[in-house]
Amino acid sequence: MQMWTHTKMGSRGLRLWGWLLLAMVFVAGLSGCKEQEDKTPELVMATDATFPPYEYFRGEEIVGIDVEIVQELARRNGMRPRVENMKFESVIAAVQGGKVDLAAAGITVSPDREKQVNFTRAYARAKQVIIVPPGSPVSSTEQMKGLRIGVQHGTTGDQYVTKNIGEPERFANGALAVAALVAGKVDVVVMDGEPAERHVARNAGLSILPQPLTAEEYAIAVSKSRPELLEMLNRTLAEMEADGTLERIAAAHAGAPAAASAPAAEEQKSGMFASFYTNFIKDDRWKYLTNGLLVTVEISAAAAIIGIVLGALIGIIRSTADQTGRFKVLDLLCRLYLTVMRGTPVVVQLLIIYFVIFGSVEVNKVLVAIVAFGLNSAAYVAEIIRSGIMSVDKGQMEAGRSLGLGYGYTMRSVIMPQAFKNVLPALGNEFIVLLKETSICGYIALQDLTKGGDIILSQTYDAFLPLLAVASIYLLMVVVLSHLLKKLERRLQKNER
Repeated sequence: MQMWTHTKMGSRGLRLWGWLLLAMVFVAGLSGCKEQEDKTPELVMATDATFPPYEYFRGEEIVGIDVEIVQELARRNGMRPRVENMKFESVIAAVQGGKVDLAAAGITVSPDREKQVNFTRAYARAKQVIIVPPGSPVSSTEQMKGLRIGVQHGTTGDQYVTKNIGEPERFANGALAVAALVAGKVDVVVMDGEPAERHVARNAGLSILPQPLTAEEYAIAVSKSRPELLEMLNRTLAEMEADGTLERIAAAHAGAPAAASAPAAEEQKSGMFASFYTNFIKDDRWKYLTNGLLVTVEISAAAAIIGIVLGALIGIIRSTADQTGRFKVLDLLCRLYLTVMRGTPVVVQLLIIYFVIFGSVEVNKVLVAIVAFGLNSAAYVAEIIRSGIMSVDKGQMEAGRSLGLGYGYTMRSVIMPQAFKNVLPALGNEFIVLLKETSICGYIALQDLTKGGDIILSQTYDAFLPLLAVASIYLLMVVVLSHLLKKLERRLQKNER
């Protein structure tokens, strides 16, 4: 009797998953088509908007010295500027892979970087400095050996400390490094001079040692395969320097981030409400979290559908091969797929799909993330589904075949619904893991929920509330998802009765 109770649900369920998958992919594709409406040639800039005064958020807009320089470069050459915000360690890869035209993120010219990309003429001078906490005994570079040194990962400060002092503690951005310094997690922080001044201005007691570590130059990174773009940028930068535009842009942003981020008089009052106002209410910063949440949910839901559909297909192929010896070639390919997807980190897969597989194709980044996480999830779902199929009594298949049902129909309408019920808890756990794994989307310039929290942190220099808010939202989503899965489990149990 149990064999027939699942037949209708199984066929309808598979059709429903298929239509949902097509709808998600279609919507993601439509969102990428809007960018192509304007026929004006684009000048696409990669940056990491956590580096004031060169790039930072003002409301929902990315502004700063680098951004304004690139906007002026585009304007003078009849182009339309567009900014892609991503993690600093991804900006050079984005230039090399052709995903953007240039990178401007307070990038210091160095011999190692010159091997990877070309640099324009310098547009700013900079220095690496040392930030120390109140009462620190450190007064020179020589005293830093053996200390816990915080740096932003991938910066020249990171490279200098690694080569000349010792292994540092690397953070995703400067704000996190300073937050660790304030919390006593590191002894000193090494970073660029101008951002350091703004961090010190917002954290009482911190100070910058008078002697800088290095003197540097900032320039714009361009792919080695684009010499004509490099020549155009150099020519325009020379014009902007000659007519005083570069100086005017730098002067316009001098002190601006500190002023924009400095608390108003009413915010300086102690208390949780003042901190809540600064982090979420002021400048509508809560929108970073809500906008990021929508991206996270969209990617997670669509990737879960891909994971179920593709994972179920692979699980059926593998279980059929194990039980009947059929599909040997397909089974071999599936095993290879599972080995690769489960044996490599999902962040590496995401970067390979974005920078390599779709390196020469203009594709919507949300769709890239959906594909990457969907393919990764499918590998784990496949083994979960296979274990569920193997757990169904063999007599169910034999009963279906004895009634004249084909192997495929019996598998789809009899075995799979029962297998799905058996592995539902494991599938729920996989979807929870998938939801949290999407937090790495910032590597390909997607502003997901975690990236939204990072943006707030970079503006307020307060790590506690933004991180607590992000963690609370993830926890709420997991609780809701777990509740829905429990309801589904109870409903399936009722069907048996």
